[in-house]
Amino acid sequence: MINKRTLMKFVGGTALATVMATGAMAADVTLRLHQFLPPQANVPVQVLDVWADKIEAASNDRIEIQRFPSMQLGGTPPQLMDQAIDGVADIVWTVVGYTPGRFPSTEVFELPFMVEDARAASYAYWKMFEAHMKDTEFKDVHILGTWVHGPGMFHTKDPVETPADLDGMKIRGGSRLVNQLLELVGATPVGMPVPAVSEGLSKGVIDGTTIPWEVTTALKVPELVENHTEFEGPALYNLTFVLAMNKAKYDSLPDDLKAIVDANSGLEFSVFAGGTQSDADGPARQIAVDRGNNIITIPESETGEWHELVQPIYDTWIADMQSRGIDGQALIDEARALMAEYGK
Repeated sequence: MINKRTLMKFVGGTALATVMATGAMAADVTLRLHQFLPPQANVPVQVLDVWADKIEAASNDRIEIQRFPSMQLGGTPPQLMDQAIDGVADIVWTVVGYTPGRFPSTEVFELPFMVEDARAASYAYWKMFEAHMKDTEFKDVHILGTWVHGPGMFHTKDPVETPADLDGMKIRGGSRLVNQLLELVGATPVGMPVPAVSEGLSKGVIDGTTIPWEVTTALKVPELVENHTEFEGPALYNLTFVLAMNKAKYDSLPDDLKAIVDANSGLEFSVFAGGTQSDADGPARQIAVDRGNNIITIPESETGEWHELVQPIYDTWIADMQSRGIDGQALIDEARALMAEYGK
């Protein structure tokens, strides 16, 4: 017969062995992070995983963040924001422009030739989010970070040196303002989320795409096209991102765990994310260089025609904002002032 004390020692030893085998007790809170890029892409590896690992470590593994890349929880990239709002996922990373016109104030950073430095723009974006967007456009979700990528540019099968070279080309755009830009410079815009770019290029659905350098690696773009057109000075365009959390899930966290999430979110994280994503442009560009691809750099002194062609976007955007009760020109002025303020 096994006495009670022996039985308790056996049970305790079994539990300890289980903990040692699994590495730790189950987390107090499990959060599912959903996003659209493959796990080896720059943003998951250099931004999202870094962020998630820091929170897990700071919480002594009381928080576990499960990562679901490539839309593994289902749906399409444009549905990610609603997945965060509805609780299909606890946290999502997404392109704001995948839901056109729904978060209009963020588009100030997507205007053509508006942004030159991703860190400065991400700084301004967070400041303006807190001032104008937190309790209005994003009231149904808890935002953890806001940022932009590095310079957006053309990657095409045929060379693009002037707007005339785009005539008749089908070019993928990532937001409604980018699609407007493409129309104004003579291309035929094709709206599609970034994961569809590789197949679109390989099957001839598109003749080129607008993306920053950093994501070209994961999509194998330098293997699918040979021409890349970049701009000195302010970028042709940028896209805006958010890391968003289900509001009820955030509110349900114990105060000490909520404090850990807060400490790893906000202004500093936004600048880190935008800067890290932009810094990844250089290594990705080098891959195209090493392949011998044709890289065309438009000097800032020769961008006048491009600026003139896309100027109507500013006029129509300001008018659109006015119809929504938003002072678009004031947002432009504020964004420029905050970007200039960064680093001073």
